[in-house]
Amino acid sequence: MAQAIVQDWTESSVLLKYDEHRDVKYRVYREGEALFQEIRGTDDAFIHTLEIPDGMKLEKSSYEVLLRYVLLDVIAA
Repeated sequence: MAQAIVQDWTESSVLLKYDEHRDVKYRVYREGEALFQEIRGTDDAFIHTLEIPDGMKLEKSSYEVLLRYVLLDVIAA
């Protein structure tokens, strides 16, 4: 199934906690009816892909907030 880009690769420096940050890049894409946020390190190393639930089609700034929560969860795991 073909992917349709909603938001192309965007670099971000994500504040985690205690003055720590992580430099990442992410993109948002649609595959069929599903919407995904793929997160990679700036070295292109895969970090996580999140399927965004129906009804959460967001603005660009909201994807940045979602990115922080996903990273905090992935790092804690």
